[in-house]
Amino acid sequence: MNRPTSEVQISNFKDFLVFMQNELKPKGKILTPFNLITGSIILLGGVLILYRFIMGLGSVVHNSSEYPWGIWIGFIVMVGVAFAGGAYVTAFIVYVLRGEQYHSIVRMAVLNGFLAYVFYAGAILLDLGRWWNIVNPLIGNRFGVNSVLFLVAWHFLLYMIAQAIEISPAFAEWLGLKKARKFLASLTLGAVIIGITLSTLHQSGLGALFLMAKWKIHPLWYTEFIPLLFFVSSIFAGLSVVIFIGTVSFRVFDKDRIDEEYRKSWDDIIIDLGKACAITMFVYFLLQVLILVHGKNWALLNTPMGYWYLTEMIGLLLFPAFLFSWGVKSGNPAPIRIAAVLTMIGVIINRVDFSIIAYKWYLPLSERYIPTFMEVVITLAIVFTMVWVFRWIVNRVPILRKPPQWAIEQEQAEMEGRAIALAPQLGLTMADGGRPIEQHKK
Repeated sequence: MNRPTSEVQISNFKDFLVFMQNELKPKGKILTPFNLITGSIILLGGVLILYRFIMGLGSVVHNSSEYPWGIWIGFIVMVGVAFAGGAYVTAFIVYVLRGEQYHSIVRMAVLNGFLAYVFYAGAILLDLGRWWNIVNPLIGNRFGVNSVLFLVAWHFLLYMIAQAIEISPAFAEWLGLKKARKFLASLTLGAVIIGITLSTLHQSGLGALFLMAKWKIHPLWYTEFIPLLFFVSSIFAGLSVVIFIGTVSFRVFDKDRIDEEYRKSWDDIIIDLGKACAITMFVYFLLQVLILVHGKNWALLNTPMGYWYLTEMIGLLLFPAFLFSWGVKSGNPAPIRIAAVLTMIGVIINRVDFSIIAYKWYLPLSERYIPTFMEVVITLAIVFTMVWVFRWIVNRVPILRKPPQWAIEQEQAEMEGRAIALAPQLGLTMADGGRPIEQHKK
């Protein structure tokens, strides 16, 4: 059973067990510095998570009535969901706008988005004192239909299902399940459309949660347009993450995991993604300027919080936007990679500003929220676990390499079948190169 994925044929449960036994074997070196460091953090984090569920939330976190949200919500959820925005953006480009030149990255983006929602949205469970009540919005026990959290909870669940459907053909190809792959592929476009709709709503919905805290958030950050800002920032945040993950992946994974054709096209893809990032970041900056002018908060800029705000807006928004533009105009992907990292840092700070730094900024430092050591370790453990799962999947499933030949032929046959079915409705004849029937008769 050491055959390539394209030749895998699983006809019974015994074949499946033998196949999985082979696939569970490590695909690279085990005792590496990265594995040792991150593995230790994951193990310690697992112990602390168990301790949290046994001893209660208060035994681990530094939350209080003044600061009900710590880094598990303010960082993991708020930042993680924004970083997952690359999934719906790339899916929209490839499946709706038919940008086939970006098809090589769509599975990577969707896989990252799916794992982000599973791990980061799953971190909500850790932050609930009565964690067993997390199913209430789903089973109908005290539906809070007027709550933004109700909308976000349902959207998280439905979007994870949509992303699972989007990425499922890759796993069917890995297992050699031809019939299952054909069925799952037929669901992809519908799942993409539903996923894009859900994502645009709950990306802004997360921002809407802060609308209820008008007097608790610094005026330079609070605005009635927070939902719009969260949505727009999720576009360049998600694309920056795609650039970052793609760059790291193309350096880390060997040629057996990534097709050479994909490697050659990566720089061109980076430049196009950088252009999209630059445009959306300039739009975001313009919105921030209009909001600042409308709010007449100029005097607040000459304060410590104002200096921090300017650092975020100029150093981690406007500067990366110009870096993106420079890289696009010069055709050089290096500035784009640097800009992507700066943008990710800027989005992290922006989300943490809303939930922690600019939240009740007027309190003395002794009364403000500072995460405990255990919170930080658990946070790192969640992030590193996601990285390990992503690496495990990419090493086995056709994410950054072309599907097996039978899957390519299957997809081509489906496309030809759809074209033939639509031809009479469009007045075309496929036998004559797609020319109008009337012209063919002439």
